[in-house]
Order: sequence, then structure tokens, then C-alpha cells
Amino acid sequence: MSTPTGGDNGAAAALAADIAARTDAYFNRTRAIVQRYGDRHVTYAVFLRRPVISAPRLMLDWLATVAAARGTSFGCEVMYPEGSWVGAGEPLVYIAGSLAMLSDLETLLLQKIGPACVAAHNAYQMSLALPGVAFLAMEARHCAGAEMQDMMAYAAAVGSAAAQAEGARGFVGNANDGTAHWFGAGLGQNGSGQTLRGRGTMPHALIGYAGSTLRAAEMFQETFPDEALTVLVDYFGREITDGIASCRRFPELAAEGRMSLRLDTHGGRFLEGLDPAESYAVLERHAPGAIRRYRSETELRFLVGTGVSAAAIWRLREALDQAGFPAVKIIVSSGFGVDKCRVMADARAPIDVVGTGSFIPDAWHETYATADIVDYDGVPMVKLGREFLLRRNGARRKTAG
Repeated sequence: MSTPTGGDNGAAAALAADIAARTDAYFNRTRAIVQRYGDRHVTYAVFLRRPVISAPRLMLDWLATVAAARGTSFGCEVMYPEGSWVGAGEPLVYIAGSLAMLSDLETLLLQKIGPACVAAHNAYQMSLALPGVAFLAMEARHCAGAEMQDMMAYAAAVGSAAAQAEGARGFVGNANDGTAHWFGAGLGQNGSGQTLRGRGTMPHALIGYAGSTLRAAEMFQETFPDEALTVLVDYFGREITDGIASCRRFPELAAEGRMSLRLDTHGGRFLEGLDPAESYAVLERHAPGAIRRYRSETELRFLVGTGVSAAAIWRLREALDQAGFPAVKIIVSSGFGVDKCRVMADARAPIDVVGTGSFIPDAWHETYATADIVDYDGVPMVKLGREFLLRRNGARRKTAG
């Protein structure tokens, strides 16, 4: 067994202190008891109580770091490869090793797998709901710190890759440089030799600064002349008027398909020119069946309500085509989660790109991963009621109680 020295020793000490401070006290005390009365070799089963997409990499990488710092090794058997669908209660990973070395890691290892698996499942469902649409991950501003930001970007990339394997376009990038590497070829591997960067053009703040939507577009194009131009058009409530004016200002970009209009209309008002009656009329022209199939008030709001509704998207597409700008793309944002994506698919909304952070789990109680020891020194044993976690190898099962 090697002993860390110098800087490695300091890093190991810092890691140990962080684990001790952040783990639950009863796990720290369990470790102390095991160290006093004798170690045992154990196997943990890690699972969630709901269907997910397997996204174990961050947890596995952390466990490898801890093992190296402690001069030990852990056996990690991944039952469902990254990107695989996992049923409720199915063990994702079996982790084997010294109980003295593992017992105080449970709190932190569960933090690193549960939310990632649920977010990956959400990203997967969204991508499949709109298979012809590209998604842009805008997770950062909805995250509680850098660790969550990295976890959610990783999760979006895993769920997206699973959907892409089934023919969807999925997530093609994200909005910041720090986590853009997750969206390279092969999930985290660029392959092109170029540094992957965050994507995006302008927030509402720039339009307020410029004083008009058109001037903001001009400022962006003058500053970044080689970039495609996406104009955010809802600031002044003139999505159609300002959008068409911007296209007329940059006809070459519009004709080349290098220009997009982004709808982010908030839920307190309708898109320019729409009201309830006109929203119904728009959908009657383009997707009449969607109105007849709606099943809830939430779905109805997504179809013909305020904000970025299916009717709003169709109305903008109508206006662009009528003005002679069929190559201008439509980017949408504002609350695009799994349910809204499904409604948009039903309405065949003409969306080119969805910008979203709503793949981040909404019901956090569903993200809680759980770990149970299922084997002590080679003898299968688990608390009563969790026998489903035992390995299915025909071995005699011993339960507590």
C-alpha cells in the first residue's frame, strides 16, 4: 500500500476533512466503530426508486479519487452502462470494498448519482418528444453552485446521447464554456482538436442597454461579425414587428439561414397580436387536432395561453414566411420541460432550437438515491424488504430480522 507524500498528502488530508465535515454523523461514527472492532468486506447496492437513465460517471470518478487518497481500491460493478434506461429499484452499481473505507462515503456518493440520473432521464424524454429539434442546455443560471452546474450539464449530455442513439437531434451544446466539454463527440471528447465553447448571443439586459431590439442586433453583429445572429425579440412586446425589422436589417444572414429569432415571452402576456381567440385561430390553421386532444389546463396553456405557446410559435413562423424569410430559424425558451415538449410535439410547433434548463429535476424527492449493504464477507444479507437488491446469482439469501 502506497503512502501519499508531500502535496499528495496535503490533498488527501483536505479531502478527508471535507468528507468528515459533509457526511452524516452516523456514518462517521460507524467508521470509528468498525475500525475499533474489526473491518469486514462489504458490497453496497446503489439504486433509485423511480425509472432513470444511468449517469454514474461523476460518482465513480469521485470514488476513484477517494480510494487513491486512502491507499485502497473499491470494486465498482456498473449494472447499467452510462446512458442505459434503468427501472425503479434496479441496482445501478454494486460497490465493494472495506467497510472501514466505505462507510463514511455513502452521503456524498449518493449526492453525485441521484440527481444526475433523473436529469439525464428528463433530457432523454425531452429530446425524444421533439426528435427533430436541437436543444441547448441553459442549466447554469438554475444551479446552486459549480458542482451542481457540472452535474446537470453532464446529465443533459448523457440523456441526449441516449436519445441521439434513437434518432433524435438532442442537446447540441450549452450556454457556458465551463461545462461545454460534455457536449463534444463521444460525450466529453471533442475529437476535432478544438476547444468547445458555450453558445448564445444576447440577454434582455443588452436590449435594454441598446435601447431597441434592432440596435442590440446591430451591436452584436458589429462586435461578432463572423457569428450567426440570434435576436431576442420579446423585450418590448413587439416580437413580430422587431423580429421582421431585424431580418430586414440583415437580409443576407436571413437568407443564408444564419439568423434566428428567440422567443422568451413571459407568462404574463400574449405574443404581439395574439389573444385567446386569435391563439385558437392560429392553431386551427396549423394543428387543429392538438386543441381537440388536450387533457389538462396546463396543456391548454402550453397550446394557446400566454407566454411561449404553440400558437405563439406558429404565429411567428407565419409572419416570417409571409415577410419572405423562410430560412430564419425560431429558438424558444421559457419553461420547456418534458410536458411542454410533448405538447409542442402534438401541435407540430415549428421549433428549430429549444433553450432549456428545465431538464433539471423539479421534484427533488425523486432524485434521492439510496445505498444498502447487500453482502458481508461474501454472505448475502440485506435489511428486510430490500431483498430485491441482492445479486441474482442463486446464492442463499440472508435477511436481517
